[in-house]
Amino acid sequence: MTHPEKKIIESYTGLIESLSSIGKLELLEKLARSIRLESKSREEDFFNSFGAFVSKKSAEDISNEIKASRSFRKKNLKF
Repeated sequence: MTHPEKKIIESYTGLIESLSSIGKLELLEKLARSIRLESKSREEDFFNSFGAFVSKKSAEDISNEIKASRSFRKKNLKF
């Protein structure tokens, strides 16, 4: 934890102390939900960063398909 984070936590602690018990519980629930969502989205982002699509074809099949779909046109350039 960095020094600025510690200072922020100390500041929020002063504000939280003035809340009622119900307010503190509600804040705790929201913080817990935020942590769960954050860790879940980080994991999803990590796994989503690999590859653009899912295919049952092998890499060789995909490569051959791409090469076969290429079309070239011959155009004589006049110099």
